[in-house]
Amino acid sequence: MADHVLEMRFWLSHPRARVFELFADPRHLALVQPESGRLRWLAPPPGRLEAGSVLDFSVRILGVPRRWRVIIREWDPPYRFVDAQLWGPFARWEHRHRFLEGPEREGAPGPEGTWVEDRLTYRLPAGPLGRVADALFAGRRIARLLAHRERRLRELLGG
Repeated sequence: MADHVLEMRFWLSHPRARVFELFADPRHLALVQPESGRLRWLAPPPGRLEAGSVLDFSVRILGVPRRWRVIIREWDPPYRFVDAQLWGPFARWEHRHRFLEGPEREGAPGPEGTWVEDRLTYRLPAGPLGRVADALFAGRRIARLLAHRERRLRELLGG
């Protein structure tokens, strides 16, 4: 069964350490979710993420609350980290985050900032039905969630 891969890249006009610190605080996860997702913690999150941190929460998917548990499988501050689903709404979920310093236009002079790169590898459950759901709406919905997160990060960081 084939996994789907979604990659996004965006630039923030802030130093890598500041951007990474926002991601390192799991409470910010609720701040970057769309209201329709309504993230709710099922167990208090740690004050700061690290390798082995486990996050238990529920989110609304098509209006239905779904329990989700993820683990921080890799942690290399302030450069990258990987979260992976232990159980939840997906048959597979692995989200790699990378943070690269540089100007907004590569190779051009300009203010330094941080490139945030996401590589999301996922698979919906239900075999052929999941592949149809991904093609019809789920893939676009996941891309919209990442775009919403980018907008909210810009608001939280002030630019």
